[in-house]
Amino acid sequence: MSDLIIHGSDATFEQEVMKAELPVLVDFWAPWCGPCLMIAPALEEIAGEFQGRAKVVKVNVDENPRTPQTYGVMAIPTLILFKGGQAVDKVVGVVPKKQLHELITKHI
Repeated sequence: MSDLIIHGSDATFEQEVMKAELPVLVDFWAPWCGPCLMIAPALEEIAGEFQGRAKVVKVNVDENPRTPQTYGVMAIPTLILFKGGQAVDKVVGVVPKKQLHELITKHI
């Protein structure tokens, strides 16, 4: 995984996401989740394309159960876009990179 993607946790979520000045796309995932691994390359590309304009943070739901529970994550991958400390958009499941691109673009 590239250094463009931030590994978030229950402990760092507030600092990395809620207090972020840029919009943040949070990927709630797990290493055993096939669809999560399928979407990972698109997230890498998104992180590079939006560098300096938005952030991508991955939160492993097995290691960090509190944050996904707080945001009602029932299935993974779930991607939630945060802006100004608020969840403003959400996608569940594998979606095309184009859809992720549009999701972020409309909130920048």
